[in-house]
Amino acid sequence: MTPHNNANKGDIAKTVLMPGDPMRAKMIAEEYLTDYKLVNDVRGMYAFTGFYKGKEISVMASGMGIPSIGIYSHELYTKYGVDNIIRIGSAGSYSSYLNLYDTVLVTESYSLSSYAKVLDGCKKDIVRSSDSLNQVIRDSAVKLGKELLEARIYTSDVFYGYTDIEHLHEHKDCMEVEMESYGLFYNAKRLNKKAACILTISDSLVTGEKTSSEERQMAFKDMIEIALDAAINL
Repeated sequence: MTPHNNANKGDIAKTVLMPGDPMRAKMIAEEYLTDYKLVNDVRGMYAFTGFYKGKEISVMASGMGIPSIGIYSHELYTKYGVDNIIRIGSAGSYSSYLNLYDTVLVTESYSLSSYAKVLDGCKKDIVRSSDSLNQVIRDSAVKLGKELLEARIYTSDVFYGYTDIEHLHEHKDCMEVEMESYGLFYNAKRLNKKAACILTISDSLVTGEKTSSEERQMAFKDMIEIALDAAINL
């Protein structure tokens, strides 16, 4: 157990799917897993462990932002023996290349966050996801007949604030934005673990289009099923 997780050792599988929203973690467990059980409820950050097509998998929420996913992913990797974390969530598009409902595999995360510097002095502003885990995800998308795009993302520390979208897109090659993947990727890299991130475009900062909460629920299906299939092939 940790201050943030009351699961017992052995309660969490080697591979964890990590949405930001605790209620989405609950939905995934209820709709996709068999024989699942709630293994963490500290601060309402639900974690469930069950079986998908016969393989044990856990689903745990990360909350919002790098500090939150930084805590939970660190504890999963170091205290619970987790080897693989696949973040699944939503993103805003900076490019006409990425449209509403597109499913995107994040290959790199660029961030202005001080997370890595404060953690251990690292000044890198770009961190890659795990190449081998990404390949398993690509193979699952092909197998399931689901389109999977790839892009570098901007991981922001703020949701409400000024953002120079043109600079991020044109000069930093960022095609979308969210708030977690940089912290997850950095933790995995420094701990010699694996991390990946699959996102669904929920709104476009180019066209102004947005999805409703109900539409996001349906649109996330492809992303979730790709992640689940990848998990059983690890």
